[in-house]
Order: sequence, then structure tokens, then C-alpha cells
Amino acid sequence: MLALPPPPHYVGPDMTAHSDIHSEIEDIVDEFDLLGDWEERYKYLIDMGKALPDMPESDRTDANKVKGCVSQVWLVTEPGKDTLTFRADSDAHIVRGLAALLLRVYSGRSPADILSVDAREVLKRIGLSEHLSPQRSNGLTSMIGRIRAAAGA
Repeated sequence: MLALPPPPHYVGPDMTAHSDIHSEIEDIVDEFDLLGDWEERYKYLIDMGKALPDMPESDRTDANKVKGCVSQVWLVTEPGKDTLTFRADSDAHIVRGLAALLLRVYSGRSPADILSVDAREVLKRIGLSEHLSPQRSNGLTSMIGRIRAAAGA
């Protein structure tokens, strides 16, 4: 019987990343490798999105809205002493899952760590990039751009 990956988790302002960024990426790749077809992978991605805490309405502002997404996506950056923590939400299940995946890679990391990893390469490694619609790919690129811009600021 195929072993299933652990339930999706969230790394946010009240939690710490459990490993360095490259180990976290390897964990994500391993989790997606355990899943069979793309229906299972999309379900897992949606479950990742469901694990995100709800974003307060006060954070759903135009300033936090990610431009270039067909769905509504909000991304909040919270600078810490040496790290950046991100919170995100979306009105679309798969996009919320993509946001959760990005937060898992980037949230709670130093700007140098964030800039050292291009999430598009991670998505290629798990085979996700080829299964996204052009609109979702554009939105994902916009989210990655916002995160990397915050790290470069």
C-alpha cells in the first residue's frame, strides 16, 4: 500500500519553520512524490490551502491584493528581526493551496534564503508547473514576485 504524505501544515507568524529552506523543499518534493495521479496532488494542494488560517477582513485591502491573478489573492508581509513572515488568502481553492505552498517555502525565512530559491523550480520538480492553467501560472508568478520583492527591499 502506498504511504501517504503527512497532513499539510502551515508556517505562519505564530509558528516557526521546522527546517532550513532547502530541507523544506526536499520534504515538499518527497510528499508530492508519494501521491499518485494529479487528482490526488490537486486534492493535497487544496488541503494545504484549507490548513491556512483565515485572513481578517482588515487585511483584505487593495494594497495587499496581488495583481495579475484572476482570482482574488491577498498577501501580507510581516517583517521580523531577521526574517519575513507571510500570510496569504484567496477566494479560489487551488490558488489558496498554491499560496500555502509558497508560504511553506518562504515564510519565516531570511531575505537571503528567500532570494536563494525560485519557487518556479520547486513547482517544476513536483510537476505542478505543467498542470497549471496560464491564468494560475500568471497569478503564481505575481505572488512569487511580491515575495521576492519584499525580500529584496
